[in-house]
Amino acid sequence: MLMDKKQVMNFLPHRDPFLFIDSVEAIIMPQELKDKKGPFTPQQLIGGKTICKFKVDNTVKVLEGHFPGNPILPGVVQIEMMAQGASFLAVNCLEKSFEDSKLEVALLGVDSARFRKPVNPPMDLEIHSTLTKVRGAIQMYDCEIYANGELMSQSTIMASLKITYK
Repeated sequence: MLMDKKQVMNFLPHRDPFLFIDSVEAIIMPQELKDKKGPFTPQQLIGGKTICKFKVDNTVKVLEGHFPGNPILPGVVQIEMMAQGASFLAVNCLEKSFEDSKLEVALLGVDSARFRKPVNPPMDLEIHSTLTKVRGAIQMYDCEIYANGELMSQSTIMASLKITYK
Protein backbone atom coordinates (compact mmCIF):
# COMPACT_ATOMS: atom_id res chain seq x y z
CA MET A 1 0.00 0.00 0.00
CA LEU A 2 1.31 3.44 -0.96
CA MET A 3 -1.22 5.55 0.95
CA ASP A 4 -3.54 4.67 3.80
CA LYS A 5 -6.88 6.40 4.55
CA LYS A 6 -5.23 9.17 6.57
CA GLN A 7 -2.82 9.96 3.74
CA VAL A 8 -5.68 9.80 1.22
CA MET A 9 -7.52 12.41 3.30
CA ASN A 10 -4.38 14.59 3.41
CA PHE A 11 -4.40 14.70 -0.40
CA LEU A 12 -8.06 14.60 -1.49
CA PRO A 13 -10.44 17.37 -0.42
CA HIS A 14 -13.36 14.90 -0.08
CA ARG A 15 -14.74 13.78 3.28
CA ASP A 16 -17.28 11.25 4.52
CA PRO A 17 -19.88 10.50 3.43
CA PHE A 18 -18.45 11.39 0.00
CA LEU A 19 -14.94 9.92 0.26
CA PHE A 20 -14.77 6.69 -1.75
CA ILE A 21 -11.07 5.75 -1.56
CA ASP A 22 -9.74 3.73 1.39
CA SER A 23 -6.17 3.30 0.12
CA VAL A 24 -3.89 3.79 -2.85
CA GLU A 25 -2.28 0.47 -3.68
CA ALA A 26 -0.14 1.42 -6.69
CA ILE A 27 0.84 4.27 -8.95
CA ILE A 28 2.29 2.83 -12.14
CA MET A 29 4.41 5.25 -14.09
CA PRO A 30 4.66 5.30 -17.89
CA GLN A 31 7.54 3.10 -19.09
CA GLU A 32 9.75 6.04 -20.11
CA LEU A 33 9.58 7.50 -16.56
CA LYS A 34 10.15 4.30 -14.57
CA ASP A 35 13.69 5.19 -13.46
CA LYS A 36 13.35 8.98 -13.36
CA LYS A 37 12.55 11.29 -10.47
CA GLY A 38 9.84 13.98 -10.60
CA PRO A 39 8.16 16.27 -10.35
CA PHE A 40 6.66 15.59 -13.77
CA THR A 41 4.24 17.52 -15.91
CA PRO A 42 0.78 15.99 -16.42
CA GLN A 43 1.65 15.46 -20.11
CA GLN A 44 4.61 13.30 -19.11
CA LEU A 45 2.27 11.08 -17.07
CA ILE A 46 0.07 10.03 -20.00
CA GLY A 47 -0.15 6.24 -19.80
CA GLY A 48 0.33 6.28 -16.02
CA LYS A 49 -2.12 4.33 -13.89
CA THR A 50 -3.44 4.34 -10.33
CA ILE A 51 -4.91 1.41 -8.42
CA CYS A 52 -7.01 2.25 -5.37
CA LYS A 53 -9.27 0.29 -3.02
CA PHE A 54 -12.62 0.85 -1.39
CA LYS A 55 -14.64 -1.52 0.79
CA VAL A 56 -18.38 -1.45 0.19
CA ASP A 57 -20.10 -2.50 3.39
CA ASN A 58 -23.37 -1.67 5.09
CA THR A 59 -21.85 1.46 6.68
CA VAL A 60 -21.74 3.29 3.31
CA LYS A 61 -24.38 5.98 3.92
CA VAL A 62 -25.86 6.10 0.41
CA LEU A 63 -26.85 2.43 0.70
CA GLU A 64 -29.40 3.32 3.38
CA GLY A 65 -31.68 4.70 0.66
CA HIS A 66 -30.45 2.84 -2.44
CA PHE A 67 -32.24 0.47 -1.85
CA PRO A 68 -33.50 -0.57 1.62
CA GLY A 69 -33.31 -4.35 1.85
CA ASN A 70 -31.39 -4.61 -1.46
CA PRO A 71 -28.41 -2.23 -1.25
CA ILE A 72 -26.79 -1.37 -4.60
CA LEU A 73 -23.99 1.18 -4.94
CA PRO A 74 -25.33 3.82 -7.36
CA GLY A 75 -23.59 4.26 -10.70
CA VAL A 76 -23.03 7.95 -9.99
CA VAL A 77 -21.08 6.98 -6.85
CA GLN A 78 -19.01 4.54 -8.90
CA ILE A 79 -18.18 7.35 -11.34
CA GLU A 80 -17.16 9.59 -8.42
CA MET A 81 -15.02 6.75 -7.06
CA MET A 82 -13.24 6.47 -10.43
CA ALA A 83 -12.64 10.24 -10.51
CA GLN A 84 -11.27 10.26 -6.96
CA GLY A 85 -8.94 7.36 -7.75
CA ALA A 86 -7.65 9.07 -10.89
CA SER A 87 -6.54 12.10 -8.85
CA PHE A 88 -3.64 10.25 -7.26
CA LEU A 89 -1.51 10.20 -10.40
CA ALA A 90 -1.04 13.94 -9.72
CA VAL A 91 1.13 13.02 -6.69
CA ASN A 92 3.95 12.71 -9.24
CA CYS A 93 3.51 16.38 -10.24
CA LEU A 94 4.00 17.73 -6.73
CA GLU A 95 6.89 20.05 -5.98
CA LYS A 96 6.33 19.52 -2.23
CA SER A 97 5.00 16.63 -0.13
CA PHE A 98 1.31 15.79 -0.53
CA GLU A 99 0.74 16.91 3.06
CA ASP A 100 1.90 20.41 2.01
CA SER A 101 -0.17 20.39 -1.19
CA LYS A 102 -3.78 21.18 -1.89
CA LEU A 103 -5.63 19.52 -4.73
CA GLU A 104 -8.54 21.28 -6.39
CA VAL A 105 -10.42 18.86 -8.58
CA ALA A 106 -13.67 19.01 -10.55
CA LEU A 107 -15.35 16.31 -12.60
CA LEU A 108 -16.13 17.84 -16.00
CA GLY A 109 -17.50 14.97 -18.05
CA VAL A 110 -18.25 11.28 -18.29
CA ASP A 111 -18.25 9.23 -21.50
CA SER A 112 -19.00 5.61 -22.22
CA ALA A 113 -20.10 4.71 -18.68
CA ARG A 114 -21.05 1.04 -18.38
CA PHE A 115 -22.30 -0.69 -15.27
CA ARG A 116 -21.70 -4.38 -15.92
CA LYS A 117 -22.79 -5.91 -12.62
CA PRO A 118 -24.37 -4.59 -9.42
CA VAL A 119 -22.03 -3.51 -6.65
CA ASN A 120 -23.41 -4.72 -3.30
CA PRO A 121 -22.03 -5.08 0.22
CA PRO A 122 -19.81 -6.72 1.17
CA MET A 123 -17.45 -6.11 -1.77
CA ASP A 124 -13.82 -5.07 -1.86
CA LEU A 125 -13.40 -2.89 -4.93
CA GLU A 126 -10.27 -2.13 -6.89
CA ILE A 127 -10.40 1.10 -8.89
CA HIS A 128 -8.08 1.41 -11.91
CA SER A 129 -7.56 4.77 -13.64
CA THR A 130 -5.25 5.34 -16.63
CA LEU A 131 -4.40 8.84 -17.86
CA THR A 132 -5.02 9.01 -21.62
CA LYS A 133 -5.01 12.71 -22.55
CA VAL A 134 -4.02 16.11 -21.14
CA ARG A 135 -5.06 19.54 -22.41
CA GLY A 136 -3.93 22.25 -19.99
CA ALA A 137 -5.53 21.58 -16.60
CA ILE A 138 -8.01 19.13 -18.16
CA GLN A 139 -7.21 15.43 -18.03
CA MET A 140 -8.97 12.34 -19.41
CA TYR A 141 -8.83 8.91 -17.81
CA ASP A 142 -10.03 5.44 -18.74
CA CYS A 143 -11.36 3.91 -15.52
CA GLU A 144 -12.54 0.50 -14.36
CA ILE A 145 -13.84 -0.96 -11.11
CA TYR A 146 -13.21 -4.61 -10.27
CA ALA A 147 -14.45 -6.92 -7.51
CA ASN A 148 -12.55 -10.20 -7.13
CA GLY A 149 -10.95 -9.64 -10.53
CA GLU A 150 -14.33 -9.24 -12.24
CA LEU A 151 -15.11 -6.02 -14.16
CA MET A 152 -18.05 -4.30 -12.48
CA SER A 153 -18.11 -0.90 -14.22
CA GLN A 154 -16.06 1.33 -16.50
CA SER A 155 -16.05 4.84 -17.93
CA THR A 156 -13.96 7.57 -19.43
CA ILE A 157 -13.86 10.65 -17.25
CA MET A 158 -12.68 14.20 -17.83
CA ALA A 159 -11.54 16.25 -14.87
CA SER A 160 -9.85 19.52 -14.06
CA LEU A 161 -6.97 19.24 -11.59
CA LYS A 162 -5.13 22.12 -10.00
CA ILE A 163 -2.42 21.86 -7.36
CA THR A 164 -1.59 24.66 -4.94
CA TYR A 165 0.74 24.65 -1.95
CA LYS A 166 0.00 25.38 1.70
